[in-house]
Amino acid sequence: MMSTPNEAFLAKREKLLQGGGEARIQKQHEKGKLTARERLELLFDKDSFVEYGLFVHHRATEFGMDKVDAPADGVVTGFGTIGGRVVYAYAQDATVVGGSLGEMHGIKIVRLMEEAIRAGKPIIALNDSGGARIQEGNDTKLYLDIFNLNVKASGYIPQLSAIMGPCAGGGAYSPALTDFIINVDGTSRMFVTGPAVVKSVTGETIDDETLGGARVHSRISGVCHRVAADDEDCIEQLKLMLSFFPDNCQQKPPVYRCAEDPNKLVPELDTIIPEDSRKVFDVRRVIELLADDGFYYEIRPEFAQNIVVALARLDGRSVGFIANQPLYKAGSMDMNAADKAAQFINLCDAFGIPLVFLSDVPGCLPGVDQEYAGVLRHGAKMVYAVANAVVPKIALTMRKMYGGASACMCEKGMGPDVVLSWPTAQSAVMGAAGAAAIVFRKEIAASDDPARTRAELTAQYEEAFNNPYRKAAREYTDIIILPSETRRVLIRCLKALENKQVELLPKKHGNMPV
Repeated sequence: MMSTPNEAFLAKREKLLQGGGEARIQKQHEKGKLTARERLELLFDKDSFVEYGLFVHHRATEFGMDKVDAPADGVVTGFGTIGGRVVYAYAQDATVVGGSLGEMHGIKIVRLMEEAIRAGKPIIALNDSGGARIQEGNDTKLYLDIFNLNVKASGYIPQLSAIMGPCAGGGAYSPALTDFIINVDGTSRMFVTGPAVVKSVTGETIDDETLGGARVHSRISGVCHRVAADDEDCIEQLKLMLSFFPDNCQQKPPVYRCAEDPNKLVPELDTIIPEDSRKVFDVRRVIELLADDGFYYEIRPEFAQNIVVALARLDGRSVGFIANQPLYKAGSMDMNAADKAAQFINLCDAFGIPLVFLSDVPGCLPGVDQEYAGVLRHGAKMVYAVANAVVPKIALTMRKMYGGASACMCEKGMGPDVVLSWPTAQSAVMGAAGAAAIVFRKEIAASDDPARTRAELTAQYEEAFNNPYRKAAREYTDIIILPSETRRVLIRCLKALENKQVELLPKKHGNMPV
């Protein structure tokens, strides 16, 4: 008996939903990876996903492609809701032609991205692909269309990328153009040229993990923003990251109910700065004590650890923290720290997330290597980002604030809306010891006891500058507060600034240093 059209449709759909088939799905699971559809099922609210292009089929006929069945052409595309919010997503299916990008695969992604931009909704990309489908040759120009849309969407809608398998060649540029990249430990592989190409060109022998594994990009290159333990953890982190952002730049970030009293004091902060200025403390604890429920989400935690950038909430509202970390390089600014902070500042500014700077910085990291590698060029990126940001900006000096690093940490002159200081704040062109050695070099040289004279004059300089009152007297500091008052003062200031408006000059765009 012949099947009805509906029965034929259901049978065909069911076959396509199996992707590369049971054997390849099993192989995917053996690698510790979920399938594309399993990932999307975890990502979206139950039964909310609407798929586009299930019946798409490639048109390639050369190099044996006429005999290759590729369900959905190796990529699942569509939209659904995450916590009730509409989000667009695509997931490359490694069980189908290795998730490689051919003509129709690329067209599906481009169509999805175009609709997400028109709708003003976030895009999440779940990458698991061997790269361009070589058998289709020039049809892989669709990568360039994707890159173009990544740039078009940048700063308009949030773009989040997960590397959940290989992501090689031209395909690696798309996630690099997005706002957030999370790699899965042990399974992600991300590089422009793989080990075979490296060996053929340079003679170097290297494996996939060492060249482009998750830890390489989280600790050394800084390409990845977070590392997930497995696919499930990756999906949960994507949802968390998204929760801090609005659907698009024309909306405000979502506000969540906070049970904590916005006026509460935090007594532990009063003793968090060591009495000995040479001793360190963990600035993450400061952020933890300030944030709602003690929760924050750190970005690039393993890269450039001398600065901490993190998303959190204050009284239910998203905020971005930029904080010097005394535990690493004494919290000094260097190239990687500046790059890390600049990208984060740009991200927060694009989507209306206020910025809070927590300063304890002895200055910029000195050294020939830094100078030769262009620390001025990299540092200028952060200075540019700080000055360019139009969201509410609050700068707090916790302890040290010396030298050119003050521009990076949004001191007066860089457009902060409010400048706060703790009683432990110290601000000057440089530290007391270095300054005294320059200012009083003749007196020290002429002294019968240079060491004692140097110590006395250093103490004199320190007494004059290493306190917040001189800055406050000149209105370089707006408010001096007890550390325990910080949370409630930040909340009040951010509330006052929530409708901040800035008139911008009529120009296409600035020329950010790179």
